[in-house]
Amino acid sequence: MEFSAGQIAGLLEGEVEGDDNAVVTGLSKIEEGEPKTLTFLANMKYEEHIYSTNATIAIVNKTFEPNKELPKTLTLVKVDDAYSCFAKLLKAYDQMRQKQPKIEKNAFISDSAKVGDDVYIGANAYIGEDVVIGNNVKIYPNTFIGDNVKVGDGTVIHPNASVYHDCIVGKNCLIHAGAVIGADGFGFAPDENGEFQKVPQIGNVILEDNVDIGANSTIDRATLGSTILKRGVKIDNLVQVAHNVEIGENSAMAAQVGIAGSTKIGKNVMAGGQAGISGHIKIADRTKIVAQSGIPSSVKKPDTTLMGSPGIPIDDFKRSYIGFRRLPMIVKKINELDNK
Repeated sequence: MEFSAGQIAGLLEGEVEGDDNAVVTGLSKIEEGEPKTLTFLANMKYEEHIYSTNATIAIVNKTFEPNKELPKTLTLVKVDDAYSCFAKLLKAYDQMRQKQPKIEKNAFISDSAKVGDDVYIGANAYIGEDVVIGNNVKIYPNTFIGDNVKVGDGTVIHPNASVYHDCIVGKNCLIHAGAVIGADGFGFAPDENGEFQKVPQIGNVILEDNVDIGANSTIDRATLGSTILKRGVKIDNLVQVAHNVEIGENSAMAAQVGIAGSTKIGKNVMAGGQAGISGHIKIADRTKIVAQSGIPSSVKKPDTTLMGSPGIPIDDFKRSYIGFRRLPMIVKKINELDNK
């Protein structure tokens, strides 16, 4: 990557303050800026670093006015929103780094599979029977795509991910390394001797468009029907989504969230790390679940923030916690009164 300040300003509809021809070849954090790198200042908590950074170009808000002398080697590109503009550049940079269309040696593609245009398939990837792969898809090495899977245009599947048979992956999805889409749901029934017998899991998983799945996360196939992650859902690393779960549009689950079977989660729901959600319940739209909370029953009221285990409204939790912290003092006073 090599861009001048003028090119960056043109791309972001910004204004150059300094050397229009200053060139960068990489990116850096503002506190770790090095020559020939591009950085940004959006959060003013980091303002002090802009006066000492060695970066060559910094993206800043148009409202930024330095209160000290800036480094003579630093050129500013002033934009309306420094954070969103830097994110735009990161996206462009990431796209430039992605693999170019080709099918590498040792990739196995079934004769019955249909592969679209401008596709990259890495070495040792396995593409099963009757698979349909759209245009501009990237499938990295050692990936497994089972029989009858459909992969939509623009989707990226990183190394060592597995998409089991009959699953459907929409357009512009991102599946990170080690993720497993469509493993069996945890279905067992005890027989007359108390021994668990496996219940066949014959459904599938459907990821709608623009769904992201983090590294080593698992989305289990349905017993019957489909486990469904709707458009725009974002799943972090190490998340478990059980059989027949449905997650509504634009919901996000942080690392180590666990969702038990057949739960229906609404739109724009957010769950913090290590939250646990019981099975066969419903979570209303725009619910927020604080990290490490446990949700054992349905949440019927939208726009609720829950904390604790079992999860209760966050304001109630805070009041309860104050009481909990005072328990040792209260017990001590009770004992003193009892002794008197």
